[in-house]
Amino acid sequence: MRLKLVAVAVAALAPVVTMLAYNEIALRHERNQEVRASAAQAARQASSEVERIVEGLHALLVSVSAMPSVRNLDVGACNAALKSVAESIANIRTIFVVGLDGRPICGSMPFPEGVVFSDRDYFQEALKTKNFVVGSYAVSRLSDKPVLPLAMPLMEGDTAKALIVSGIRLDWLQNRITERGVAPGNAVTIADGKGIIVARVPLPEQFVGTAIPEEYQRLVHAEQPDVIEIMSQDGTERILGYRPIALPSSPLYVSAGFSKPEAFAPIDRATLTNTLAIIGGALFSFAAAIIIGNRFILVPISRIAEVMEKWRSGETTARTGMTGSDELDVVGATFDRLLDELDERRHQNEEAEEERILLVRELAHRVKNGFTLVQAIARQTFSRSDPERYNSFAERLAALAGTYDLILSREGSASPVREIVSAALRAHVASEAERIRLDGPEVVLPADIALPLSLVIHELATNATKYGSLGSEDGTVAIEWKYQDGRVLLLWTESGGPPVSAPTKRGFGSVLIERAFPAKAQARSRSDFRPEGLVFEVIFSAAEPAAKGEVESSDRDMMHSSKT
Repeated sequence: MRLKLVAVAVAALAPVVTMLAYNEIALRHERNQEVRASAAQAARQASSEVERIVEGLHALLVSVSAMPSVRNLDVGACNAALKSVAESIANIRTIFVVGLDGRPICGSMPFPEGVVFSDRDYFQEALKTKNFVVGSYAVSRLSDKPVLPLAMPLMEGDTAKALIVSGIRLDWLQNRITERGVAPGNAVTIADGKGIIVARVPLPEQFVGTAIPEEYQRLVHAEQPDVIEIMSQDGTERILGYRPIALPSSPLYVSAGFSKPEAFAPIDRATLTNTLAIIGGALFSFAAAIIIGNRFILVPISRIAEVMEKWRSGETTARTGMTGSDELDVVGATFDRLLDELDERRHQNEEAEEERILLVRELAHRVKNGFTLVQAIARQTFSRSDPERYNSFAERLAALAGTYDLILSREGSASPVREIVSAALRAHVASEAERIRLDGPEVVLPADIALPLSLVIHELATNATKYGSLGSEDGTVAIEWKYQDGRVLLLWTESGGPPVSAPTKRGFGSVLIERAFPAKAQARSRSDFRPEGLVFEVIFSAAEPAAKGEVESSDRDMMHSSKT
C-alpha cells in the first residue's frame, strides 16, 4: 500500500517534472541560438576592426610610395622621411624600402650588415602579384620583435622597381584586442594565412606564434563564415564564430569563441535550483504520502484486517470500534455491524444446532424403540415355532437398526472400505459370504467420506432388496473397488435377480446416491440398468482432490481399466 501511495505522489509530480523538463529544453535551445548569433557577431566585429587596421596601413604605404624621396630612391631624404613616418604611427615599428634583389635601400632605422629580405614569403608574393600583400607571422630582422609583415611594390609604369615594407606590431595588436574586453571564458583569435596565431585573448603568451590545430586548419580558408561547437586548446568547450581569409577584404582569419559553461551558467543554476526544488518537493510528497497514508489509510486498514484475523482465530468479540465520517471509518463501522449480525446468526445457528441434535437424538431413540418393538413382536410371534429363522431375522433387524443409528447420529469415523460396505449390507443379507462378494485393496476413508459411502451402499442394498438381486433367493451382488492417485472407483454389479429396467422417474433414493458425497470428494457416478441386473459405478476422492483436468483424466483411465 505504501508503494501505491508513493506511486500516486509520483503521478502527481510527473506533470510538473515534464513541464520543467520541456521549459529546460526550450530555454537551452533558445540560449544556444542566442550564443551562436553573439559569436557570429563578435567574429564579424573583430574581423572588421582588423580590416580597418590593415586598410589604414595599406593607405599609409600608398602615401609613402607617393613621397618624392621614396619614388626617386634618394637614400638620405628617404631615411629621414621614413623615420618621421614610423615615429608618428604607433602600430608599426619600422618602414623601409628594399630593392628587387631583397637588399634594403632606405628605411626608418639602420639596417644590420648583410641583411636580405628576398627569402620572405611576402616579398615574393608582392613581386609576383604586384599588389599589396599581408604576410605571415615573422620575427623582424630589424627589431627582432614579432610582426605581421605588409608589403607593396613601388611601381614605375607597369614595372616594380622596389618594395615598400612595414609590419604591424603584434604587441600593439594584442593590446588592442585585450582593451576591447572579452568576457570570462570567451576567446578571440587572429591568425595569418598559414594558420599561425598572431593575437589571442586570453593566454596570448601560450598561443601567439603557434599553429591552429590541424583539425581546425580548414576553417582558416573556408568558403563561408560559420558557427560551430569545438573543444578549444585550453580545454574549454566553446561555440565558435569564425571569419575565413577567403572572404573579400579579409586579410586575416578571425574567430570569437563563447564558453558554453559560462553562457549556460544561469540556466545551469536555474536547473540546479529547480532540480533541488523538485527533489525537495518529491521527498516532502513521499513523506506526506507515507505519513498521511499511515494515519488515514494504512492504520484503519490494518485495524480492519486485525479484527478479521481475530475472528478467524475464534475471537468473535473483536470489533474495529471505528466511527466518523471518513470513508474508511464508514467501512469499519459497517464491518462492525456485519460482525454483529454474523455473531447473532452464529448464536442462532448454535441454538438451532442444539435443537436439531436434540431432535435427531429423539428420532434415533424412537427408531431404536421401533426396532425393539418389531423385534419383540417377532420374538413373541415365531421365536419358538421357528427359532432358526427368527435368529436370522433378529440379526438382520439389529444390523438395520445399527445402520440407521449411524445415519441419524452422523458420528462415523475413519474406516476401511470393506468394513463400511459390510456394515451397510449386514441388514440386508444375513450371510454375505453366499450372496455378496467383496474385492478390493485396503483403503481407509475419512469420516466425511465414509458416511456418504455408507448411505449410498445402504440405498443400493435397499433398492436391490426391493427390486433387484437381493430380493431373490439366488441373486448376488459383486462389489469391487480400486484405488489410484487418491481416487477410489467402486463398482456395484447385481446378477441372478429378476429382470431390471430403468425407472421412469427419479425418486429420493436416486437423488441421495447422486448428492451424498461432499463437493471436495469430486464424486462422479453412473448407473447402467441392464436386464440381468444393475451395474453402478462411483468415483470419489479419498484424500485432497487434484486439479479438475487431472481428475477427469484419472477417472477415464480407471473406468476404462474396470471395463476391460
